[in-house]
Amino acid sequence: MNISKYNAAFILLFEMTASCNNNTTKPATVSKDSITIQKGMYAYDADFLKKHTSKVLELANEDSSAKVLLSADYQGRVMTSTATGDSGTSFGWLNYDLIAAPQKKKHFNPVGGEERFWMGPEGGQYSLYFKGGDSFNIAHWQVPSFIDTAMYDIAQSDKASVIFTKKASITNFSGTKFDLSIERKISLLTKDQLTNQLKITIPSNIHFVGFETDNKITNTSNADWVKTKGLLSIWLLGMFTPSAKTTVIIPFDPIPNARSYITNNYFGAIPAERLQVRDSVLYFICDGKYRSKIGLSPLIAKPIAASFDFEKNVLTIIIPQVNKNAAYVNSKWEMQKEPYKGDVINSYNDGPLADGTQMGPFYEVESSSPALELKKGETSRYKEITCHFQGDYAALKQLTQQLLGVDIDTIKR
Repeated sequence: MNISKYNAAFILLFEMTASCNNNTTKPATVSKDSITIQKGMYAYDADFLKKHTSKVLELANEDSSAKVLLSADYQGRVMTSTATGDSGTSFGWLNYDLIAAPQKKKHFNPVGGEERFWMGPEGGQYSLYFKGGDSFNIAHWQVPSFIDTAMYDIAQSDKASVIFTKKASITNFSGTKFDLSIERKISLLTKDQLTNQLKITIPSNIHFVGFETDNKITNTSNADWVKTKGLLSIWLLGMFTPSAKTTVIIPFDPIPNARSYITNNYFGAIPAERLQVRDSVLYFICDGKYRSKIGLSPLIAKPIAASFDFEKNVLTIIIPQVNKNAAYVNSKWEMQKEPYKGDVINSYNDGPLADGTQMGPFYEVESSSPALELKKGETSRYKEITCHFQGDYAALKQLTQQLLGVDIDTIKR
């Protein structure tokens, strides 16, 4: 689903944001109690966000081993999480320099976070990111403020869950105005909830953290939302910290000609050693060293995507909702012939641009809801689960086999 204009626009976007390099903020260590906290640890990110933003919320289990950090400043975003307490690995990627900067950027503020709430479509005649009559290029591209800079209200909060709300209005490229109400609930999952959702048993030598986001959109307009005037979708994007040995793993349905439903050339051809498509599983190297992106059509996608970090022994599982019979918005930066044949699952690997600059490194796993064809006053919801498992390699190997049908020894070799 790639076109040259789409590619060029994204190259320019990353050139514009590359100045927000993620590696320059100092200091790299702080003292907390009797522990030296360093970058990469959950406590470092928690302290940093509390210093540079106004409203940080934390979900935690009884022994504070599993924690999830949320931000009202950044649209009810899940900023990061940990499975082993304050000194444990911080799983979300943060753009420290941009968060600490005194001014916001004009077009887009890529502050990071392991799950952010956005809406689609991005391009096309029903785009939310371009004004009618404008060309589909980076000079005219604008992320709507209600998913970029607006602070969300906190309707309810405790140690187990937080509900964020926001009212918004947006006019698409074709001139259709949408009035909507957003409710976003983030819940920390207990061990029983997580095992029931995944239908697995978590070994005692594995640390874990899991959360679910329940995203509701209500049509508060005076008219129904119909395909002929454009529809919206809920778009969830997770930004994670990579290692030199991180692989994204996405199983899919091996229907006839399945590979034609996998988009692998968003930013040019991906070298074979970085992307391998087997009969029913896609393996995508996400080390933050080579800029590339893939996408799966709902016709082949399964409600699961994952990554494995062989350096830190971390298995990350994403459980989106997939409806094979539904319409999905198309986000290509062009006037589209098929505006409702978009991807449901995507993954992006960050990497250096031609001039050597880089915004990350990070990698993303993304998912989208079906197009929201809502009558006046009607509500639609889209849920997604994100969880991380860390610990003994043999136990993680067993979990990966159960959840994905994949032998990670094969990937490791």
